[in-house]
Order: sequence, then C-alpha cells, then structure tokens
Amino acid sequence: MPEDILDNKKSWVVWITGLPGSGKSTISRKVQEKLLDKGVKSKILELDEIRRVITPNPKYTDEERDIVYLSLVYMTKLLADCGTNVIIDATGNKLAYREKARELIPNFIEVYIKCPLDICIKREMKRDTRYSPKDIYKKGIEKESDTVPGINVPYEVSANPEIIIDTSKCSIEDSAKAILKFIEEVQEP
Repeated sequence: MPEDILDNKKSWVVWITGLPGSGKSTISRKVQEKLLDKGVKSKILELDEIRRVITPNPKYTDEERDIVYLSLVYMTKLLADCGTNVIIDATGNKLAYREKARELIPNFIEVYIKCPLDICIKREMKRDTRYSPKDIYKKGIEKESDTVPGINVPYEVSANPEIIIDTSKCSIEDSAKAILKFIEEVQEP
C-alpha cells in the first residue's frame, strides 16, 4: 500500500451501499480490519446504530428516512472535514442520499454491493442483525411493513458507482481487497 495513505494527507469516505443482507456490514468490518493492519484508522458509521439515537422508535416513513440519511451525510462530512476516514454502512435506497454525500464530501467513493434479492433474503434470515430490525424481508413480504427496500420500495442504483461488487460471486476477502485497491488509487498524489 502506498505510504501516502498512512500519512492521512486527505481523508476519504467510502459508502458501502446495497440491499439489506447483501453483505455491507461484513465487508465494512473486513475493510476496516485490513486498513488497521496497514496502520490506517477509519470509523464505520452504521446507519442502524445511528437511527437508534435519532429515532429510537422508528416508523421508517419517507420523511423520517430523509432526516436520518441527511443526518448521516452531515455527520460523515464533519468527520471527513476533521481528517477522519469514514466507511458508511447503510442501505441508502434513494439515490438522492448518496448524491448529497457526493456533493458535500470530497474524496467520496460509492461501493454498490450488488446481490440478487433472493440471496439477500436468505442471508438476512440467518444473520445476527445487531442494530437493524429483525425479519425485515419477512415483514415486507407479509405486508407488516411497506418500507422494505427491494420489496415495497425500490433500491435506486447509481449510474456510476466507483465500485460494483457482486457478493453472490465475490468473497468477502476479495470484496475488501477491491475496495482497498480503490482507496489506494485515490490516495496517490
């Protein structure tokens, strides 16, 4: 890895986005682990954890989502302005959220975690959801919730994300390596 990245001359922000169950959180943690092995610090902002503070009793309305995502983007901008490298772990189903981040944050990298919905549903049923709500796809399919990305609301794919990773074909390890390679490239003078 180039030495410049260790000097933290310019911070960067990587938004790892995709459907719930696509692998965002696992990949985010693996990228952070690999960066730390190289002596590069970063902060992961998990939207589900942040949501618990901003909206402790979430309704998942469009208005509430807009507030939570704009708060996430602003928090990220503040951290990046202070020189902190940030990994955003958030679905960000509306393109407008990611476009706002791109507009406000220099050195912004969007990583789209592509994964077929049926695989995401299977993974989500098996995973430890930590901060995120449990059984979201089940609730969406059974009409208990009408705000589940990929089921009741669309996930808007960016026309030009910097990286696209298909986690139905790519391992966590290889996914993290691809993201690290891109970070190295943006850090080159």
